[in-house]
Amino acid sequence: MSDRQKRFFLSEDEIPRQWYNIQADMVNKPLPMIDPRTHQPVKAEDLYRVFCEECVHQELNMTDRWIDIPEKVRDMYKFYRSTPLVRAYGLEEALGTPAHIYFKNESVSPVGSHKLNSAIAQAYYAKQQGIKSVTTETGAGQWGAALSYAASVFGLEAAVYQVKISYNQKPYRRNIMQTFGAQVTPSPSMSTRAGKDIINKNPNCQGSLGTAISEAVELCRTTENCRYTLGSVMNHVTLHQTIIGLEAEKQMRLAGEYPDIVIACFGGGSNFGGISFPFMRHNLSGEKHTRFIAAEPESCPKLTKGVFQYDFGDEAGYTPMIPMFTLGHEFMPANIHAGGLRYHGGGSVVSQLKKDGLMEAVDVQQIETFDAAMLFAKTEGIIPAPESAHAIAATIREAKRCVETGEEKVILFNLTGHGLIDMAAYDQYISGSLHNYATTEDEIHRFTDTLEQII
Repeated sequence: MSDRQKRFFLSEDEIPRQWYNIQADMVNKPLPMIDPRTHQPVKAEDLYRVFCEECVHQELNMTDRWIDIPEKVRDMYKFYRSTPLVRAYGLEEALGTPAHIYFKNESVSPVGSHKLNSAIAQAYYAKQQGIKSVTTETGAGQWGAALSYAASVFGLEAAVYQVKISYNQKPYRRNIMQTFGAQVTPSPSMSTRAGKDIINKNPNCQGSLGTAISEAVELCRTTENCRYTLGSVMNHVTLHQTIIGLEAEKQMRLAGEYPDIVIACFGGGSNFGGISFPFMRHNLSGEKHTRFIAAEPESCPKLTKGVFQYDFGDEAGYTPMIPMFTLGHEFMPANIHAGGLRYHGGGSVVSQLKKDGLMEAVDVQQIETFDAAMLFAKTEGIIPAPESAHAIAATIREAKRCVETGEEKVILFNLTGHGLIDMAAYDQYISGSLHNYATTEDEIHRFTDTLEQII
């Protein structure tokens, strides 16, 4: 590689000092969250008991394009940022593609994923407000690990509800959270009313992110001086993640290129928006015409097969109703290894952008994602998380199209986390015991046809 640059970094002074708020630039603003009883827009004070006040203000801010990153947060970012932008020469050569493939490597953070970008910010705001404890849900455990670490840094107690199937599939991720001092509970559990109701209804329930959110929100509401933190879906979470795309924009300039296509895996939207929104602002202004592709599991296809409707963010219906592409809040996804993508809906901003045709979505079968992960590991030396493998699979699809057309496209994807604690999944793939799971139209209609028709 001596004759060509492979990795691009920024100096400490070049790390962004502000997050980008895409809501300010959207022509069609996302519809407001509403109270399920009155159908009236939720006010800031309605959310203060659940979220930190500063996060609420960021959530509802549709006017300020740039939000200052607190110096304490930026100082902590400097521990691992900038993350590298990498030219994937090995993958390009293996595919024989004329495409130039780049990836933003968020797996180098202390907890191994992009999730720390928002966990640090949310824990900081909780500490500033005088909050003593935080609670959250986690699927694969990436967000739970990030929040547990951030809470320990700021001296907060943390309680994490981990989706039961992932709690059992990924014991080391659970151990990481416990190492940082968090209390970790498999969800659904008997420790909350929401958990008990779900278990009574289905004793063998293996959980979902919607289930774990219900339990975490209930704990927040019943615990003094406690606030709920979220790892995706909400606008303020995606705002914090735009540090990824803002860095990538500067690094692409160092590489002398600009992406024709930006790709990220999709669970609730935080990492997709994090890398995409800073580039999308140039599409919104008419300067560029980049394509943006969200890659989701075929077994949980909210963007590709869901409906755009108001729905709850959790299974028990504790949250306000959110305008989203959804499979229904009672939808129970298959037990795939990409636990972070097993969420029934997309965030309101991403859903509005999808509705307006400003982004695309594809669904990918589980085995195709592991095919892609294995090729990436062999050619780039990084074992990716199953979630990130969806973005790699979508990237490979686009790179192969360039082989067919001869077009020299520039493709950028987000490597959101490493898979070193997901080797049980790789073992199943290597042994041939991994399976695909598809969601049928009948299953989707079973959960979406019962939604209240508000939009």
